[in-house]
Amino acid sequence: MATTWQQSILGGTDPDDLGAPEDFRTPFDDRLLRPVNWNILTCDEAEAEWLDLNAWVEWLRHAFGLPPTVVPPYWHRHDELVWELSALHTHWLNSYDPDASASAPCAWMRDFADVRNRLREWVSTCGTKLDRDRPTRQTAWPGEPPAVASLEAVIEDRTADFVQFVIEDVEARQRIEGQYAATA
Repeated sequence: MATTWQQSILGGTDPDDLGAPEDFRTPFDDRLLRPVNWNILTCDEAEAEWLDLNAWVEWLRHAFGLPPTVVPPYWHRHDELVWELSALHTHWLNSYDPDASASAPCAWMRDFADVRNRLREWVSTCGTKLDRDRPTRQTAWPGEPPAVASLEAVIEDRTADFVQFVIEDVEARQRIEGQYAATA
């Protein structure tokens, strides 16, 4: 179920409002704070998680002045960045929960320093930049067909791309759920 701040984002008519830093609020609701396994989310869960993560990443990059070498505009198109940022987000939620230890924020800040280094490495490896993006290169192992070379694309509108990406992800999950329901 969407939190109040998610509903305000979802209900907005201006796509530029999606995940704007000033819209970010901490979603301390009654749900269990748990790691997100992107591989098994339902379509509804995925939509909520994408919106939560996007809003939080927008807040994070502004709050800490993170350059695109740490959090690039198309982070959502790179699994390695999604998993890393998602883990950091969950850690942050748990560290700043009202019931957390008073020292939990210090542990989060220490871990955040480690994650920034990993994010720099992931961004360098995957090849996404401030103004251009390409899918992460894959290496074919012996016996596999050669990996398809991918071209860089110019990043024109990050928000529009994110919205389209989430729509496609949710629709793909809906198709899988529909196929499963049809065979059950």
